[in-house]
Amino acid sequence: MKIDIVSDVVCPWCTIGFKRLEKAILDLGLQDQVEIEWQPFELNPNMPSQGQDLQEHITEKYGATLEQQKKSQQQMIEAGEAVGFTFDYFDKMRMANTFEAHILLEYAKYFGKQTELKMRLTTAFFSERKDVSNRNILKQALTDVGLNAEEALSKLDNQEIRKEVKTKEKYWQQLGVSAVPTIVFNRKNAVTGAQPVDVFKQVLSELIAE
Repeated sequence: MKIDIVSDVVCPWCTIGFKRLEKAILDLGLQDQVEIEWQPFELNPNMPSQGQDLQEHITEKYGATLEQQKKSQQQMIEAGEAVGFTFDYFDKMRMANTFEAHILLEYAKYFGKQTELKMRLTTAFFSERKDVSNRNILKQALTDVGLNAEEALSKLDNQEIRKEVKTKEKYWQQLGVSAVPTIVFNRKNAVTGAQPVDVFKQVLSELIAE
């Protein structure tokens, strides 16, 4: 079974959604029957390279008050704890540009390390207060998952590769993906959002039964 996960590395619900999906796969014993591929989606394609203060960003983008933001973050912290993931929201936290992270995730795919790198980057951003647009941080993440950091980083300035990732992003948008995570099963059934484990189990069970 092929599962495409359209997501961004700075999307908290993408992490929660994946962790719940992962639990459903493990509970059903399907880990050997499932192939996961991560597809690029930038929540903020126009984010400047220096990023933006998170509080300011959320207010600008969603019109959320500080009180609403704190409440939402608390929800995410609790949902994260339930799946064994730490969200560490802090004052002066900044939203990052993620385009180069997506280029590296494409690179990691060819070595079967995509999920590993994805989780390494999302952990760096949400749990370790790191800027995932910083090439030194990206280099460390690549090294941590056992990839050739020098070779991978050389892809970042390759205009052809940059164009390919943009084309992939457009492909999913043209299919109607406007919110992430969007999880696509066998390129025909799609589920949006961080659904409960039971929902993922039901979808997986139905597909296996086919």
